[in-house]
Amino acid sequence: QVQLVESGGGAVQGGGSLRLSCYGAGYSFGVWDMSWFRPAPGKEREFVARINWSGDTTNYTDSVKGRFTISRDNAKNTLYLQMNSLRPEDTALYYCYVNSRNYWGQGARVTVSS
Repeated sequence: QVQLVESGGGAVQGGGSLRLSCYGAGYSFGVWDMSWFRPAPGKEREFVARINWSGDTTNYTDSVKGRFTISRDNAKNTLYLQMNSLRPEDTALYYCYVNSRNYWGQGARVTVSS
């Protein structure tokens, strides 16, 4: 049974940092690219960041470039999202996603106050 378990969400003040984790089980974690998504106005979910299977290629939506870093540890079956310089508009549920397999996590809530 595929499981994607997110953790690390919370509430911070603007300018603060959080690190999200997503632990994957029940499938070959180190084979697939993975991404983070969050809801956006007019969209069910918007792309935030993506990392390839080996971890050496990443890309980001413009609004988080220079503030967020996606990484992964395939030995630990874990995907990360380091979020720095958080802004109130980053407030959302953040979902991890396994590309090409359509597996979704349950979401980790991030709340940023001004």
